[in-house]
Amino acid sequence: MCETKNLCLWLVQLVYMLGLLGFCLWLAVHPRSPAYTIIKFSVPLTNHNNGSSHGRIDYELDIKNPNRDSCILYDTTFLTFYYGEDKVGNKTIPSFYQGKNREKSEIHRLSDQMDVETRLWTDLRKAIMNASAELRVDLSTKIVYYTWGIKSKQHGINREGKIRIGKDGMLLNNKEVTLRHASKKWKL
Repeated sequence: MCETKNLCLWLVQLVYMLGLLGFCLWLAVHPRSPAYTIIKFSVPLTNHNNGSSHGRIDYELDIKNPNRDSCILYDTTFLTFYYGEDKVGNKTIPSFYQGKNREKSEIHRLSDQMDVETRLWTDLRKAIMNASAELRVDLSTKIVYYTWGIKSKQHGINREGKIRIGKDGMLLNNKEVTLRHASKKWKL
């Protein structure tokens, strides 16, 4: 009877240790989502002074891979800017691969511009010239992680953020905008 209890106790301890080891291994291998930050954003001042019917937005987007052991393959990324409920413009970023970096996080920086929808340009320009304007940005893509040579399933990423633009057409207070998980509360 005593040997049976010792054997059962030993088996329970073994299962517990294997479970703990498996959990620690899962934490070590489980990749984290990339971080998206708009570090520069401007509506060029040359567009303010003339009465043109269309304008453009200049932006700089940082995509940071926080994983030291995982590379990321990004599918086509869709970046859309809204003023109120109206779409100001959108940009399609082609697929790309982001490697891992053992010392620090790998950063992919994208500088680009997009044309503003003609019918919204005058409203946006007036709002910026009066005080400030607020745009909403949505980002959506699909990614695949490569960890130790193992390919993960495809993960959908949806991020959003609010961009406050000052009277000078630049980010208000030069504050970077970190894109967060998209709110499901208001989505249909």
